[in-house]
Amino acid sequence: MKTLLRLMVFAQKYWRWLLLALICLFASTAFSLTIPRMLGEGVDTVLGSGERSFLWLAAGIVLGASALRGVSEYGNRYFREVVSQKTSYDIRNALYDRLQHLSFAYHDQAQTGQLMSRATIDVEVVRMFFGWGLLGVVETFVLFVAVSYILVSMNWQLALFTLAFMPAIGWRTIVVSGHLRPIWLKVQQLMGILGTTLEESLTGIRVVKGFSRQKEESQKFSTDATALYDQQINAARLRAFNMPLMVFLITLPMVLILWYGGRHVIAGSLTIGNLIQFIMYLGILAMPIRRLGMIVNIFSRAVSAGQRILEILDAQSPVQEKRNAIELDSVRGQVSFEDVSFSYNSRTPVLKKINFSVQPGELVALLGVLGSGKSTIAHLLCRFYDVNSGRITIDGIDIRDVTLASLRKNVVAVQQDIFLFSSTIRSNIAYGAVNADMEQIVAVAKAAHLHDFIQSLPAGYDTWVGERGVTLSGGEKQRLAIARTLLINPRVLILDDSTSSVDAETEHLIRQALDRLIEGRTTFIITHRLPIIKNADLILMLKDGKIVERGKHSDLMARNGLYQQIYQSQLSAPQGSGENSQNSP
Repeated sequence: MKTLLRLMVFAQKYWRWLLLALICLFASTAFSLTIPRMLGEGVDTVLGSGERSFLWLAAGIVLGASALRGVSEYGNRYFREVVSQKTSYDIRNALYDRLQHLSFAYHDQAQTGQLMSRATIDVEVVRMFFGWGLLGVVETFVLFVAVSYILVSMNWQLALFTLAFMPAIGWRTIVVSGHLRPIWLKVQQLMGILGTTLEESLTGIRVVKGFSRQKEESQKFSTDATALYDQQINAARLRAFNMPLMVFLITLPMVLILWYGGRHVIAGSLTIGNLIQFIMYLGILAMPIRRLGMIVNIFSRAVSAGQRILEILDAQSPVQEKRNAIELDSVRGQVSFEDVSFSYNSRTPVLKKINFSVQPGELVALLGVLGSGKSTIAHLLCRFYDVNSGRITIDGIDIRDVTLASLRKNVVAVQQDIFLFSSTIRSNIAYGAVNADMEQIVAVAKAAHLHDFIQSLPAGYDTWVGERGVTLSGGEKQRLAIARTLLINPRVLILDDSTSSVDAETEHLIRQALDRLIEGRTTFIITHRLPIIKNADLILMLKDGKIVERGKHSDLMARNGLYQQIYQSQLSAPQGSGENSQNSP
């Protein structure tokens, strides 16, 4: 109930629509209950007095009540659907917004397929709860109370025969709900696992085909699908047994009514019309009771889906923006790391007591073997993660004291793993500056030496980029990412191995453009390309999360340390060698 109550908070602002649905529900119920009464009285009148004129009146009332019931039922179904659609719309948006604001630390652990399952399938299950489960319970309760009152007022003894079976039906409903809830929770989890398997296999289809792993991937998917199938069959088996049982339990009172009520009719203590009313009212009560199986199923699935949705909505991002955070304006670009330590899992430190200071406009090269902490420094500077200890400042201001939006407007990273959206080249370049005009887009494309390539395409800047940029080469994607970053014009620029996948000629052109564009801009470059490193104002050599050497190229070469060893063994190799560029540390 705690989960369902929290979900119902989303429906609070649509209480007017919900009220209209309830009014229509009560009206539909009232008109439904009028029909058996008029039919029963009509039968008694005709049999008792033979007055046919009352038949016309009764028939007219039944016809009118049926028409009004239809109108009311239409309103009930329409308004409850409005509530369910609006509520699921809000939940889905809240879920997506939460996922967008959770830090890298959360997404590092989360599976994409599970998140997609919760944002689509689980939200749809919750929509069914608001559309049919919630008001279905109200409808069942209203009908039960109203019919019980009518039956008792007509003949309390006969009513007891009818209502005596209701506790058994209620008990069965509770039992089935208890069995279904864990099954549906497992189903929701398995659907997320299946989605993850599908997403990974399709995203990595080139790897799958390259290593001829189609059979193994199909087997993996089949195994997950079989597990999902088994759980759904378990739920179906339970529901298939429960529905006929519910119908049987509601049929037993009808048999007793015919037997016991028939004896009263013969004895003259009960009219035929009253007996007909009893049977018809029991039939009215049977309809929502039959739907109890479906309602139990909806409630069970809603609880399971709601728990998975609330897990995301309740998730707390380690990176939190302060309430009184300030805007980072007029940045000069002075960056300082003061005793910065960081660990991704609180067990294995990645950075240990990092200290350095960079003046505005300086070029900093970060070097080190794989896992030494180079990219982590870039992530911390963008505040994708928060430091465990120490602080990072820009122009003397702790980055934890400024708004995330203003920080990431002034500090922009070109990631090593370039991601492009399924959109036009123009839209991908202007992703961070949606108000940029065409002249600005062309300017940064020229600066990244991408303009001529774009112009050679049939649709130019309106050329559609395939999913994840598969229609572009590695070098073209990296140049597009550089253009996208330059359009924002950040004061602090981070290039994370941004020239690792380009040929020598393209690298030379990009480096020429960067030489002009980084002037007056604080730039961090994670690279092993010799010409860029030699021109850096500061080289930071990292090992095991520590800065073991720092200085300019000439200073480090004179020290005969780790930098010189790497320079002589790898960095001094021919720069045009693609193999060398990929295998260097």
